[in-house]
Formats: sequence, C-alpha cells, structure tokens
Amino acid sequence: MRKFSSFDIKDPSLFSSKLLNRMRDFREICILDSNGYRKNSSFSHSRNNYDLIAGVGSLDKFRPEGEKWLSSLEKFTNNRRDWLFGHLGYDVKNDIEALSSGHPDKIKFPLIGFFIPEYIFIIREKRLEVGWHPDYIAKESIHRLVKEIENSPLPSPAKAGMEKIRRRIPKSSYLQSVKKIKSHIQRGDIYEVNFCQEFFSDNACIDPVATWLKLIKESPAPFSCYYRLGDKYLLCASPERFIKKTGSRIISQPIKGTLKRGTTVQEDRLLSESLSNDPKERAENIMITDLVRNDLSKIASRASVRVEELCTVCPFPLVFQMQSSVSAQLLPQTSFGDIIRSTFPMGSMTGAPKIRAMEIIEQYEKSKRGLYSGTIGFITPEMDFDFNVVIRSIQYNQNNSYLSFMVGGAITCLSIPENEYRECLLKAEAIMKVLDQEY
Repeated sequence: MRKFSSFDIKDPSLFSSKLLNRMRDFREICILDSNGYRKNSSFSHSRNNYDLIAGVGSLDKFRPEGEKWLSSLEKFTNNRRDWLFGHLGYDVKNDIEALSSGHPDKIKFPLIGFFIPEYIFIIREKRLEVGWHPDYIAKESIHRLVKEIENSPLPSPAKAGMEKIRRRIPKSSYLQSVKKIKSHIQRGDIYEVNFCQEFFSDNACIDPVATWLKLIKESPAPFSCYYRLGDKYLLCASPERFIKKTGSRIISQPIKGTLKRGTTVQEDRLLSESLSNDPKERAENIMITDLVRNDLSKIASRASVRVEELCTVCPFPLVFQMQSSVSAQLLPQTSFGDIIRSTFPMGSMTGAPKIRAMEIIEQYEKSKRGLYSGTIGFITPEMDFDFNVVIRSIQYNQNNSYLSFMVGGAITCLSIPENEYRECLLKAEAIMKVLDQEY
C-alpha cells in the first residue's frame, strides 16, 4: 500500500521548477500545475484542491487487451486500485462510436496511455506530500530525493530551434471550409462544430522542460500540464476542465467564447461586458452547456443535473473566456468507463449534435488531432479523478523532430469566416511567442 511523507517547502514555485528539472530523465512524467488559480476567487467553480500534483516514473503501465481500449483500461484500473496518471486521445471516440480517422499523425501518442507512478508529488501552498511504495522504495531515500530536488539547479532558459512554423490549412482554404461548414448548419446537419487547424514544424529541436516553463509563464492556466511518454511530449497551458469526480458528485466545465484582453482597466471592463453580451459567443456556450447536460443525464441520478454557472466571463492573462459549470450526482455503480463513454470527447471540442459534428470535423480538418482535444489527468485509488481539456498545447516527438500545435473555434450560423480565422491566430499567439516564431 502506498505511503505518503510530508515536508515543508519555502518557495513552492521554485520547488516545482526544480522538481521538473531533477526528474526530467524519467520516461513517464505527468505534472498538473494550477498556476495559483486554486486561490483565485474569480475561479471558484474551477478550483483544484492542489497547487501541483505529479506522477513520476512507472511501476506499471497500461497495456490494452484486444481492440476495446476503454474496456481494457477499466479492467486495469479496477485490478490495480492505485494512483494512475495518463491520457485519453481524441480518437478514443472511435472506440465509443462508429467513427474512424484517416488523417496523418506524426506525433504518434498512443490512443490511451496510463501509468502507476513510482513517485507522487502533491503541493498545497508550502506543504509537500510525496507518495511512494515501501515494497519498492525506502523511506530514507524519499528524504534524500527531496533534498536533491531542493539543491537542484533551475532549468536553462528555453531556446527553440526549428524551421518556420507552417499552417496545414492555407488561409483561403480555411475560410472556404468555414463557409461550407455554415452550409451544413443551414441544412440542419449540426448546430455548431469546433473546427481546428494545425501549425507544425518538420524539423524542430526544443528543450521540453524549458519550453513548458516558458509557456506557463507566458500563459498561466489552471489546468496546465507537462506530460512525457518516452520520446513524446505534451506541453499544455489549458484553461479548461473536462470532468472531475469526487465521491458520487461529478462536474464538467465547458469553455466557449473568447476575446482578447484590453490594455487598460477600463478597456478590460468594456471587453468583458462585450463578451458577456455577445449573442454569437453566448449561443456557442449555451449550446455546449446543453450538450454537457445531456451527456451527464445518461449517468446521473434523477433530477440531479444542475447548471451551477452559465456564461461566466473568466479573465486570463491574454484573453477572456466564457465558462459554464454543470454538475450531477452519479447513479449507483457507475464506473469510470460508463462516465467516459457518456461524456467523451468533450462537447466544447466537438460541437452539437456530437456524432455528426465529429463526422464533419473529420471531413474538413487535415490532421489527426492526437492528444489535442483529448484529456490528461489522474485517477485515485478511490476512483475519484480530475481531467483537463488538452488545448493551448504543443505536441512534440523528439525522435522524429516533429512539433505541432492546433487551434480552433466554434463555428455557428453567426460565424464570420475572417473573424474565426483571427480568433485562431489569437489563440496561437502565446505558443508562437514561446517558440520564437512570427506569423
């Protein structure tokens, strides 16, 4: 049975950076950093109960049995009853519905990847807890490890080397695709679809640790994640929670609606009000909130689904985002697999109705999403869990030097193609800056 040891730390932010630098050579790492939002009153519904939680190293890895990946994962979690960290890629949708994906994938994250960590690190303010297994690790070595982390150097500044970032979809093609998607809406095929485009480099060389630290400094977000599986990396500054379970309560928090921050307090206030009252942005958010309500109702006790907040404008360093929160009480005996089958992929990254939206996504996008618009998180021995939405993220395959990030937005009947394109560039801005790139 896993044990935990507690330590006082003077500077949690400094310790977090040193922790990542000291543990960078482990081939399985998942660090979830709330970047101070746990104490931010503007995000009361989005708070985590940790400042940072990390799983490092692997005592055991999930290995799928047969073709049904999700059923195989559920069996793995039930048998182990330990902490797990890992991901579900976007194409888990093909395991849930009769869907397929034929676009190229040069990052090559596995469809599902989970591991039982050697070490768990949890930081809450100035208190550190380290989880370890006495069957594998001596308690004395935990104390030595914490001292080593405290004495470790900070990572060197990020220096990215790569060919100029290119767009998978030319601007003219993107604008034409938005027009065609709107024709689907006008015909009644869909109400809304999340249409994304890829930015990429075929010849990239980055330091993932330094690049992630630069990313979350440029764009701190409550569901940020540094994730490594072997030679594949995901560097994420996500503002969005996919789904969280605590006991029998579950909550999902879709984000839809984006507007750039102002340069003064007065301009900020006006822009926030503008986003809050924008008919197109509110329509986006409300449609997806209804979709989430419908998803949760499949696994919820009668009359327990509640919209706890609707179209709340949340301030982030670079943009305002509109968030809603939907909660429910789970039916007895609802399993992890039941929850994922009912809710994945998250509606904010697909559209509505969900299945038809995903078919249209496959028709008009030109890249496999991979881990983008999938989810990363952790599962506790009690089968509680917390997972983010993988957006605002860099995917990097160190083996083949391929780097990719995707951005997108919701297309509705009110969408103006040129405005949708500008929104994509706004969302890509922080990542381009981190990679020392210009449009």
